[in-house]
Amino acid sequence: MSQQPPIRSTSPPRRPDASMSLLTNVMDHSLDDGYAEATARRRAEGRAGMSRSLRAKLGLAGGLLLAAVVVTVGAAQARVTAPVVAKERQELIDRVESETASADTEQKKVDSLRDEVSARQRKALEKHGGDQGELVALLAGATAVQGSGVKLVINDAKDTDQSGGGGPRETSDFSDTGRVRDRDMQQFVNGLWRSGAEAIAINGQRLTALSAIRAAGDAILVDNRPLVPPYTVLALGNGKHLGAAFQDSAGGRYLQVLKDSYGIRATMSEQDEVRLPAAASLIVRTAKPKAADTDKGAAHTGKGTS
Repeated sequence: MSQQPPIRSTSPPRRPDASMSLLTNVMDHSLDDGYAEATARRRAEGRAGMSRSLRAKLGLAGGLLLAAVVVTVGAAQARVTAPVVAKERQELIDRVESETASADTEQKKVDSLRDEVSARQRKALEKHGGDQGELVALLAGATAVQGSGVKLVINDAKDTDQSGGGGPRETSDFSDTGRVRDRDMQQFVNGLWRSGAEAIAINGQRLTALSAIRAAGDAILVDNRPLVPPYTVLALGNGKHLGAAFQDSAGGRYLQVLKDSYGIRATMSEQDEVRLPAAASLIVRTAKPKAADTDKGAAHTGKGTS
């Protein structure tokens, strides 16, 4: 008895990924159907947009073109204005040089006139001083002098930030008591005068009877000229006697207190020869005695004529 062949199924075989139909659909149709339909409609109507790469290239070309136009316009403008700017700059330089030369010329005239005035003042002192003309010129600081004397070098304390109260500086407005002040210098100079000094100079500036020692901030001024520490005080006189007399004077004792209490540094030495320049500027004043028979009321007040 013959056997019939097996019957084969005509249905397609089952796909291995049949159970993942959702993922398969997403992969096969990555573009939404609505977007695909809109794109197709635009292409059919002849309104298909440019590709993204073409738009980027056109934008880059436009930017480069705009930059080139800006650079070209700027270069052209700079080329046009360059001669004008150079001319104005040269004119300004010429004006500065001209004014500087003019100021130098005027300064030379001022220096020359100052020297002439000083020379005339010295001659006036010598003329009206009579037999004591040299002494008058010396006391007025009108002439440079040299001879034996003393050298006093004063400097601030090493630690200038220290502060304290009491002593000779209890009324000082400065919190830093380790610095030499104008009133300190006044004490030293007055002590030297009282000790017999014939002439005094501080850092090369000659003192006269009308010299002023003042302060501007932390700086000491002598006749409105600033001094820089250390302060070198040269005094003309008998060196041995002058040094000993200063140590015993009020100025010497004041200096010793500053050294002991505030660390002010100071040294004094005898000098066989010191050289003091003439005063930078002189003021000549004369006085005449008042007649005894006129204006007796003024005599009682102690006022006279000058």
